[in-house]
Amino acid sequence: MKIAFSTNGNTLESLLDTRFGRCSRFLILDTETNHYEILENTQNLNAVQGAGIQSAQTVLETGAQALITGHCGPKAFKVLHAAGIAIYLADNRPIDELAKTFAAGKLAELTDADVEGHW
Repeated sequence: MKIAFSTNGNTLESLLDTRFGRCSRFLILDTETNHYEILENTQNLNAVQGAGIQSAQTVLETGAQALITGHCGPKAFKVLHAAGIAIYLADNRPIDELAKTFAAGKLAELTDADVEGHW
């Protein structure tokens, strides 16, 4: 399974960025091989509008089946949910720790956006 994490770092020890659309990068972890890749999100970091939707598109293109982030607005949630990507909320702990928490089934799945747009 591929899981996308919003982050500002480049390793599994990096902290989760609680912002989805305006995080500086995504870490995509393949849980079967434990390999990961980093995708820059700088084009959305400073976007005037549409950062959530564009970031959601970036995540879709990776083939991720789940997203772990701190918050997800209504437009990004709609895009991700329609694509069948499960969204889980977490705080800014290290990604490797969150991957283990996810595997243990201890993260809450979002059923709707948890923040308003442009928060």
